[in-house]
Amino acid sequence: MKVIPIPVLEDNFSYILIDEKTKEAAIIDPAEPIKILNILSQTGAKLTTILTTHHHWDHSGGNIDLIAKKPGLAVYGADARIPEINYVCKDKEDICLGTLTITPLHTPCHTKGHICYYVQDGNSSKTNGMTINASSHPTQSPSKAVFTGDTLFIAGCGRFFEGDARDMYRCLYHVLGELPGETVVYGGHDYVRSNVDFALSINPQNSDLHMFNANVGSIYQQHDQHYLGSNPSGRPFIVSTIEQEKKINPFLRCHDPAIMAAVGKTDPVEVLGGLREMKDEQR
Repeated sequence: MKVIPIPVLEDNFSYILIDEKTKEAAIIDPAEPIKILNILSQTGAKLTTILTTHHHWDHSGGNIDLIAKKPGLAVYGADARIPEINYVCKDKEDICLGTLTITPLHTPCHTKGHICYYVQDGNSSKTNGMTINASSHPTQSPSKAVFTGDTLFIAGCGRFFEGDARDMYRCLYHVLGELPGETVVYGGHDYVRSNVDFALSINPQNSDLHMFNANVGSIYQQHDQHYLGSNPSGRPFIVSTIEQEKKINPFLRCHDPAIMAAVGKTDPVEVLGGLREMKDEQR
């Protein structure tokens, strides 16, 4: 598979997912259809599918214009509030995109109908760690990927708009946390720097987090130097995995005594809820 992250709106990411064997493509959360279609046209792939993580306008609002330009697309999701939805995902009922297997994972909390999409390609090479290309739209070829919308971000998690801490705990620990460690995480927003700053304030002794922070700083510096201080249309894309998130993400470390002490609670669900409240106050 190929994954092309596309920076859209103020801090969102949309994604193009391509099966390299059949050249069939899907778009995840197409917030800016014209921009995304222009990039898709350079790949030679045929768009057949929209995968929508949830109904919020910055993720699903582009569905209307995209369907107007490309009638007949399959639009997947699990919430009647998603514009143009014509296929309702069932939890863990696989979808095929060419030879790729896409498994919808119900992750209700940020919204009641939130879905993460886990994608497997047994014949693709692995992508781990963090990378950046000179292009604003780096292409990656992971063997396993998960598109997490507003449930899991790099070093963070989404807000609990239609759920509570127990719901998010289930999503993070019993759904996403059960995925293979090498699974590459593709979140719906670029909150990396603020999330890492918060994580460091909670867990300052975490050596993995300090190393990750140094790498993020280097990547942003390379990006700024490449564009010579101009205002680029893109943003650097930071790559992480489920394994790495378990090392650096405080929301996935609620059983760590250091995190418990920082929050002042010992029950992991309460720790998660306390972390979310503290992060909300930081905003």
